[in-house]
Amino acid sequence: MDNNEKKLSLELKPETAKGTYSNLAIITHSHSEFIIDFASMLPGLPKPEVTNRIIMSPEHAKRLYLALQDNISKYESQNGPISLGEPKATFPMGGFGNMGGTGAKS
Repeated sequence: MDNNEKKLSLELKPETAKGTYSNLAIITHSHSEFIIDFASMLPGLPKPEVTNRIIMSPEHAKRLYLALQDNISKYESQNGPISLGEPKATFPMGGFGNMGGTGAKS
């Protein structure tokens, strides 16, 4: 290991390890932070329920974007292209996108 590298040790509690399903993300931002609300939109429920809210600095949001881009590229090289299917009329990009708040719409 390089002297400049630090080993990161994380604790993953059992209740967190189970994870939370999300098929909708709403992203807004201000000058100093990005806010990502993860929600589930399921049949029979009157409206999507936000299950997690992540707030991060613009720098960390860009690091997340780059990490997702890298991982999606690796996934597609092993499994083929990810199909986005038909976009939903009410939620751009198949349920993931910028809606409301101060975020720019894509």
